Amino acid sequence: MQTETVKQIDLSKLPSRIVAYRFLDELLDFLFPVEAGFGLNDDLSDERTERLKRILMEVIRPLKDKLPIPEEVVLQTFFEGLPAVYNKLILDARAFVTSDPAVECIEEVIVAYPGFYAISVYRLAHELYKLKVPILPRLITEYAHNKTGIDIHPGAKIGNSFFIDHGTGVVIGQTTVIGDNVKLYQGVTLGALAVRKETQGAKRHPTIENNVIIYAGSCILGGETVIGHDSVIGGNVWLTQSIQPYSVVYHKSDIKIRDKSDLNEVIDFII
Repeated sequence: MQTETVKQIDLSKLPSRIVAYRFLDELLDFLFPVEAGFGLNDDLSDERTERLKRILMEVIRPLKDKLPIPEEVVLQTFFEGLPAVYNKLILDARAFVTSDPAVECIEEVIVAYPGFYAISVYRLAHELYKLKVPILPRLITEYAHNKTGIDIHPGAKIGNSFFIDHGTGVVIGQTTVIGDNVKLYQGVTLGALAVRKETQGAKRHPTIENNVIIYAGSCILGGETVIGHDSVIGGNVWLTQSIQPYSVVYHKSDIKIRDKSDLNEVIDFII
């Protein structure tokens, strides 16, 4: 039996993961420098900015044949957009402060909270995604996914003051649309009804309108599914249909408690 020859993959035309991760780490430290306090230099013309530009150029240069615009334009547009991204991140951090009673201060959120870290990486990756930079946006969001357990596709559209509490197991798909002041808890999935290649490019993931709270373990699927504004989705809910604004959706479980002394049969759970 003759085996088919596998075409050689040319990894030289891909961005370096090591350099991409270094760029992300230095960029986050540039936006939120612990040793100097928080704030962003609006003119973006200092020596550190120029170093970041050089690193980003090194990352995207292997992709230049796939870029719809020159790499110099990518750099200029990306860095010009950083003040707006920074302002969005401050709104996100404040949402953590107002939503989580365990938060002591905004600085704690910025340096220690995995949900804020994942959102920060997403917002930076989303800017590159909008510029149609291939591969790199997904590369850095997967870096955050590996660190936090939070999987946010860079193509998702997320509004202001976004809050993810705890976060492990959160999945936000590529065509998800999320409004302002939305809160997610751990294990929430905003996904597609089916994984089929022919649906590529279509709206496959749900729309979450403003001021929605989605509690742990809930799964909301489908590109036509819209969660109306100011709704609350309880834990472990499975939704594949739209709901009206101001709805409360919950999963009712039947939990029974009995006296152990009345239990005659042997319980032997194997986990």
